[in-house]
Amino acid sequence: MTTYELPENAVLVIGAGLGGLCLAQGLRKAGIPCAVYESDPSPDFRRQGYRLHIDTRGDDALRAVLPPHLHELFRATSGRPRSATPIYDTQLTRVTEVGLEHRSVQLNINRFTLRQILLEGLDNVHFGKEFVRYERRGGTVIAHFADGTEARGAILVGADGVNSPVRRQYLPHARIVDTGLRQLYGKIPLTAETRELFDPAMFAVFSIISGPEKSMIGIAPVDYPEPVADACARLAPGLRLRDHEPYMTCAFGARKETFAQSDDELRALSGEAMRELVLERVKGWHPRVTRMVESWIPETAFLISIRTSVPIAPWEPTPVTLVGDAIHAMSPAAGAGANTAMQDGAALAAALGSGKPDAIGEYEAEMRRYGFAAVRESAANGQRFLDQDPLPAGMS
Repeated sequence: MTTYELPENAVLVIGAGLGGLCLAQGLRKAGIPCAVYESDPSPDFRRQGYRLHIDTRGDDALRAVLPPHLHELFRATSGRPRSATPIYDTQLTRVTEVGLEHRSVQLNINRFTLRQILLEGLDNVHFGKEFVRYERRGGTVIAHFADGTEARGAILVGADGVNSPVRRQYLPHARIVDTGLRQLYGKIPLTAETRELFDPAMFAVFSIISGPEKSMIGIAPVDYPEPVADACARLAPGLRLRDHEPYMTCAFGARKETFAQSDDELRALSGEAMRELVLERVKGWHPRVTRMVESWIPETAFLISIRTSVPIAPWEPTPVTLVGDAIHAMSPAAGAGANTAMQDGAALAAALGSGKPDAIGEYEAEMRRYGFAAVRESAANGQRFLDQDPLPAGMS
C-alpha cells in the first residue's frame, strides 16, 4: 500500500472546492504542512454553477489567506454589479427591489476563475483521489482512498461538499434534506446583441423574474472590469486564466413537481432539450425572457437538485472537522454558500495557526453559529421566494 509521506503535523484536506482551497492557502501562509485530496480527476470536471456572488465575508477570507497579488487578481477579475436584487413579473415590470447595502463588498466572479486563483501556488493538490474512510490511530489520522493509497496526518478536514463521506462517518446523525427545488442552469454570452435583452438595472448582484407557482428565472452578470489577460500580466504573469468572456448566468428554478420528470430523466436531457423545456415553461412571458433562454449556450445547460443541511447540536471536537457544504450546505436563496465556505477555510487556518490547544473546538463553535444561521436564512428566503420546503420541525 502506498502512503503519502507527510510531516507528522500535516493537515489532510479532503476536497478541493472553495472552502478546502481557502484552507490550504491559509495553512500555506501560516507555514503548516497540508495536502489536498480531490475525487474529481481535474479542477473543471464538474459543472457546479457559473457566477459566484462574493460579499464582505468572502472577500475578507480571501484577503486573509491569499498572497496580496492573488487577492488583487481576484478583485481585478470580479465584476462590480449593482448592490441590489430587483424582482420583476413575467412581463418585466419591476415589482420591488431588495437592497444589499448591509454588506460593503458586492462582487460577481466566474466560479472557475476563482478556483484557478485559489489553486495558484499550491503544489500539494492531488486529483483523482476518492476518499473512502478515515481511522484514528493514537495521535494520527489516516485517510484511505479508493485506489488503495493512504495519507497520514495530525488533522483531517472534510471539505468534500454536500455528499461528504467524511461527514457521514464523523457525524452520521447530521442530515441533508431535499429542499423540493430544482434549477436548470444556462449561460448567455454577453455580446452587443444580447446585452440589449437586459435592463440596466438587471446588471445587479442577482435579478429575479418571478413566475406562477413561485417559478422564476434568475440572472446574474459576470462582466470583467478589465481584460483578464491584462490583469494576469500585471499581477500574476505566470498564470493563464482560462475564462475571459463576459456572460450572464441564467437559471430557471421551480418546485420539482413543475418539471414532471425525475432528476435522472432531467440529467439525461441534452442541453438543447433542457433549453426547450425551459422555453415551454416560460411561454407567455415577455418576449425578451424567451430570447434570454433562446440565447443559452446549449452545452452549458445542467441541472442542480438543491439540498440543505439541518442544523445540529454541538459535538465534542476531535482531530477531524468539517468546512463548507460538508457541514452547512444551504440553498442559494441568500447567496451565502460560497462566502461561508471560504469564511470557514480562513477561520480554521487562523485557528490552527494560533497554536491554541482547543483551536478546532473554538473554530467549530464559531462556525456553527454563523454557518447554521446562514442555513436558516437561506431556507427562509427560499421558502418566501421559491416555495422551498421548510427545515424539519424543531430544527429551523
